[in-house]
Amino acid sequence: MKTYFTPGPSALYYTVQDHLRTAYREQIAAISHRGEDFKNLYRDTQSNLQQLLGFSDDYAVIFLPSATEVWSMLISNCVAKKSSHIVNGAFSEKFYNTAKTMKVPTQLIEIDHGEGFQMSGINVDEDADLIAIVHNETSTGVSQPLEDIYQLSQASQHALLAIDGVSSIPHPDLDFEKIDCAYFSVQKCFGLPAGLGVCLVNRKCLEKAQVGAGERALAAHQSLPKMFELATRHQTVYTPNVLGIYLLNAVCKDMLMKGIDQIRRETEYKAAVLYQTLSSHSLLQPFVKQPEYRSKTVVVGEMENSKRLIEYLSSKSMVVGSGYGQFSNDHFRIANFPTHSKEHVEQLADFIAAFE
Repeated sequence: MKTYFTPGPSALYYTVQDHLRTAYREQIAAISHRGEDFKNLYRDTQSNLQQLLGFSDDYAVIFLPSATEVWSMLISNCVAKKSSHIVNGAFSEKFYNTAKTMKVPTQLIEIDHGEGFQMSGINVDEDADLIAIVHNETSTGVSQPLEDIYQLSQASQHALLAIDGVSSIPHPDLDFEKIDCAYFSVQKCFGLPAGLGVCLVNRKCLEKAQVGAGERALAAHQSLPKMFELATRHQTVYTPNVLGIYLLNAVCKDMLMKGIDQIRRETEYKAAVLYQTLSSHSLLQPFVKQPEYRSKTVVVGEMENSKRLIEYLSSKSMVVGSGYGQFSNDHFRIANFPTHSKEHVEQLADFIAAFE
């Protein structure tokens, strides 16, 4: 049986098989999203997410088909004048390109892929309504330190600060008093089938959306004020992925039982094992050169013709991800999510160390 270390979709959380059986037995996929059973499920999921991540009652939990849909939602609802984009990888660039496609004035603050930002060199335009930054670049394995990210909110009191935590949440201990929006997908760190995005937005986002972002907000199919209002009643604008929400709730409960601090400690340990293995290998090395910017949840290595390593690991029933985009030939990406046990990561590291 293969073990999937691909950075999303990835290996299912180890309890999901049992939860799927329970969902089938209880006919979860058949319940009405307008009924009381779904409202209770929404309420319970919100409560467990709140306990796990630590956000306040000021936030609404909004369910979407994917995290990428957050980009157009934020642009259409919360940007009247300009959005500012901190770009150092493919996914931060995609958010920027979404804004450009929607014909929104944008500020591009960009450095080379694989590098982290020095906050002292970032000057956000005064008329920016939104600052978009990726905490963990899935494409390159760069993770921006949280304290650096928080400086952006201090630099611009007017702009909303939105964090892409698609491939890192729940690992980072986010201070939700210092950000306005965080979003993620369930097929990565939560170890679930793809098809559900989760967006956490505070009332500052709602207030900006209520003021209006011009004609874009009127034309958009996603109304943040409507979604926020329905979320307070534990409902959605359109038919949601009820099974996905059920599984997310179940895994949140499992993670709470294990303890988020334990999950974070294990993630740090496993990342250290993988980076040490890459750094000591004669043919391989971490792509991100500065240790303080290395992701703990998506470990990216580089070598010439990485396909050879990927095929070797596959022959050992260990499936890792290929490089993303322009790095497809020379990178490999290893997911280090909560479902990946210390034993599996240590075994993977042993195979990598033996690669010639």
